[in-house]
Amino acid sequence: MTRIGVLALQGDFAEHINVLSRIDVDPREVRLLKDLEGLDGLIIPGGESTTISRLMAEFGLLQPLRDMARSDFPIWGTCAGMIVLAKQASDLTLPTIAAMDIEVERNAYGRQLDSFEAELAVPELGEEPFRAVFIRAPVVRDVHPPAEVIARLEDGAPVVVRQGRLLATSFHPELTDDPRLHRYFVELATEDKKAVVE
Repeated sequence: MTRIGVLALQGDFAEHINVLSRIDVDPREVRLLKDLEGLDGLIIPGGESTTISRLMAEFGLLQPLRDMARSDFPIWGTCAGMIVLAKQASDLTLPTIAAMDIEVERNAYGRQLDSFEAELAVPELGEEPFRAVFIRAPVVRDVHPPAEVIARLEDGAPVVVRQGRLLATSFHPELTDDPRLHRYFVELATEDKKAVVE
C-alpha cells in the first residue's frame, strides 16, 4: 500500500490524513526524522508558514526535506505548504525548503477576501471543476521554468503549480469532499512504480 506522510507539526494535518485514509492510502504523521523513512510522498499542510518553518528547523527536518525535494521526492504543499516550498516568499525571514521556482506573497488576498471558494478547471482531474477553498491564501506572483501552472483562477492567478514531482496549491483541498487532488498527488508519488490508485 502506498504510504504518504503528512507533516504534523502545526496546521490542518488531520484533515489530510482523513482524506488519504478514504482513498486507501497508508497515511503517516511526520514529526521526527525517523518518520520520513519508507514514505512514497509527503504533504505539507496549511497552517502558519512561520510556525511550520520554525518547527521544521527545531525538529531537525528542514535540511533533510530540502535534500528530498531537490532529489525529486514527491512533496505537496497546500496553502502554507506552498509558501514553505517556494524559493521566494514575501515577508518570511525564516529558512524554508525553497525548492520550487515560484514567488509567492503571503496573505495577499486581503482581509475582505480572507476566505472564499472558487470553481477551478483542472484538466489533469477531468472535466468536472474542482471546488477550491481559499483561507488567507498565498498569491503566486511569478512562476519560472521548470515550474508550470496546472490551474488558475478566472483572473489568471496561478493556484496549482507543479515542478517535477513537487506540487503546490494555494488553497485547501482537504476541506472538501473531493479527493481528486489527493489521488493526483498519490499517482505523482507512485508513477515510478507504475502504480494506479483506484
